[in-house]
Amino acid sequence: MSSQIKRGSAEIAILAVLAGEPRHGYHIARQIERETGGALSFTLASLYPMLYRMEKRGWVKGSWSRKSEGRRRRSYRLTPAGRRQFVSLSQQWRSFFQALDRLVGVARA
Repeated sequence: MSSQIKRGSAEIAILAVLAGEPRHGYHIARQIERETGGALSFTLASLYPMLYRMEKRGWVKGSWSRKSEGRRRRSYRLTPAGRRQFVSLSQQWRSFFQALDRLVGVARA
């Protein structure tokens, strides 16, 4: 899959994963990769800047926690604004793919 398509799908992929429950960055990346059969994958180096941008926009909220062995981890959850953005992007993507499906269907006729 081209990197341009991946970049355009990154925000909705992250929002979709966080719509279920709060997660740490590593778990977000692994769940996206697992649920897309590897078609989408993000390195932590590319994921965290996206999470920071989404946090600045008010779509996600990060919070620190400490594991029993003392290591700190940051988990992210959707905010109400993030849930609204997820619904909006979902509708936009659905419309986009329906339009592409119509175009491909016409091209095959």
